[in-house]
Amino acid sequence: MALMVSGSQRNTGSQTCRCWIFLQDLSEKAKNKVVDVAGKANKLGRDEPRRIVHCLKVGLAITLVSLLYYVQPLYKIFGECGVWAVLTVVLVSEFTVGGTLGRGLNRTFATLLGGALGVGVERLAAIFGDIGQPIVLGLFVMIINAVVTFVRFFPEMKARYDYGLIILMLTFSMVSISGYRDEEALTIAYERALTIIVGCVIAVLVCIFICPVWVGEDLQRLIAANLEKLGCFLEAFGSAYGRVAGDAQIKIDESFLQGYKSVLTSKISEETMANLARWEPGHGRFLFRHPWKQYLKVGTLARECSYKIEILSRHLAPEIQAPQEIRGEIQESCREMTRESGKALKKLAEAIRKMTQPTVIDFHIENSKAAAKNLVALGEDITTTVDDITLLEIIPVAAVTSTVMDIVICSEKISEAVKELASLAHFKSIDPILTQEEP
Repeated sequence: MALMVSGSQRNTGSQTCRCWIFLQDLSEKAKNKVVDVAGKANKLGRDEPRRIVHCLKVGLAITLVSLLYYVQPLYKIFGECGVWAVLTVVLVSEFTVGGTLGRGLNRTFATLLGGALGVGVERLAAIFGDIGQPIVLGLFVMIINAVVTFVRFFPEMKARYDYGLIILMLTFSMVSISGYRDEEALTIAYERALTIIVGCVIAVLVCIFICPVWVGEDLQRLIAANLEKLGCFLEAFGSAYGRVAGDAQIKIDESFLQGYKSVLTSKISEETMANLARWEPGHGRFLFRHPWKQYLKVGTLARECSYKIEILSRHLAPEIQAPQEIRGEIQESCREMTRESGKALKKLAEAIRKMTQPTVIDFHIENSKAAAKNLVALGEDITTTVDDITLLEIIPVAAVTSTVMDIVICSEKISEAVKELASLAHFKSIDPILTQEEP
């Protein structure tokens, strides 16, 4: 009997111990999870402090529209429909001014248009009597929603007005359908439309006048940063191409090789920013009808250049390079071409960032074109100056030469596009003497 009691006590003690260990592990995991989330939140705020400001702005906007409920005189005007203002602020508040203004205007005009169509269809259907009214209503609901849905497939409409088209269908359907059974539906629709407009106005005003985030400025910085990344790669490529030699390979800092890769995937970001920037009002040096499409043109040419740079970067791999004696013949001209093209792109990036007319770009472009002509002449002479050369040995050199020349041409196209942007956007002129580089 004593043995049985002793065994039972041991089992109880063992279970208690396991439970205690489980609780300790659970507590430790919860603690680690909280620390991990806190670390991520801290990093998120440090990387982009404007996100924290945006969160506070959204909270302020919702608090302001909630006054439609809290303040008795306002509640008497808007009644229970005040909740639509709160809902509107939540739906239209975006991180940037362009995003908020675009969604706000889309929601406002779509609500008004949808409500007007709903009222018009409901009145028209009433003419056909009790039997014909639901048939006419159903027919118009099907046709209008089908047409609006089809319009959403147009790329231009999808990019700028998709949210508004959705609200248009929703508002029209609610007003036209509910008006068939409820005689007060039209009055309620009017009150809801009014509160939605109030919500849009409050959200837009808070976004514009309290620490505004202009997406157009972000687009400008993105395009300038992309050009600068390309310029940095080209300036470093010549030296890197010359340092990789034979068996004594020197390890190269490849950090500059990765910078241009982000340019390859920037198309969606640029197009999204440009679409949102078109909603923004004129501010600072960004005047009304600023040429945002020209930024996209520059970005497209920058990606075209980055594709060629991607090809060029592969020739840094030792296994596909030509012998050192052949590369030595073209190294200086190749370095001159890439260095001058890189300087040109960095100057263009600076001009976009500071919104100034590019002044010394032609100097670098002409130098790179002169080096290109010299490189072509050297390529033609290699077959006669280097003994025992084979076709497999000359192909890598020819590929590098062709790619670098394509980059020079692409740099010239980017230069022309930036000059056009500077003219359309009225970039300020500066004294060329002050910006001319020393030889």
